[in-house]
Amino acid sequence: MDFKKIKCFVLDMDGTIYLGNELFDFTLPFLQKVTDTGRKYYFFTNNSSKSQAAYIEKLARLGINIEPEQMMISSHVMIKFLQENHPGKKLLVMGTDSLLAEFRRFDMPLISEGETPDIVIIGFDTQLTYEKLCKTCDYVRHGAIYYGINPDWNCPVEGGEFIPDCGSMAKLIEASTGRFPEFFGKPSRHTLDYIIKTTGVKPEEIAIVGDRLYTDIAVAANSDVNSILVLSGESTLEDVEKSPVKPTIVLPSLASITELL
Repeated sequence: MDFKKIKCFVLDMDGTIYLGNELFDFTLPFLQKVTDTGRKYYFFTNNSSKSQAAYIEKLARLGINIEPEQMMISSHVMIKFLQENHPGKKLLVMGTDSLLAEFRRFDMPLISEGETPDIVIIGFDTQLTYEKLCKTCDYVRHGAIYYGINPDWNCPVEGGEFIPDCGSMAKLIEASTGRFPEFFGKPSRHTLDYIIKTTGVKPEEIAIVGDRLYTDIAVAANSDVNSILVLSGESTLEDVEKSPVKPTIVLPSLASITELL
């Protein structure tokens, strides 16, 4: 991989620049080096439990101040698709209050009490209740169009532990309904196209950096976009050996990229 050709880094967040609420000590030096060398950086998180504003605020608390266009989130990929392909369709979104607020910010037609949705969407719902789960399953079972925002099985948290993410919730719904959704976050082509359009640079000039093979790295598969797996989060070298998805390069952390710029 020729780092001289890279003009833009698209960074995963949890496991790549921080873990939970703890910023890695190598993150700020990396971002500074990217800026000093005339490159750009963006963030992309698959975590659909929070709004764009919430992530921008979190980064600011950690000492990283960015413009809104630098913060890409999986729910925006979903919203853009709905606007272009299902305008005006009524939506049931199984998600957090923050996710629902993001849909409302874009004037997406969420159903009111007593209405029947045309489309059911599930996100990473850390406020999931049995009542919400039953309602979602009912509409999925009865034939509503069904989409998922991010396919992650788990979300990493401090202490090396994980909590069930959107993909695991989809498996729960599949067990009840027999249906599994199309996902729109990493590694879908929807996300790759969104990244290329948002950054405005050629695919071969983009490097996607993340700690997960099946999302961060897989999104760049079969394209000219470069992928860098960092070992500061979920994936290990043993995982790389077993996986059919291979990154362009494997490095211990962002610190190693800093040394190569």
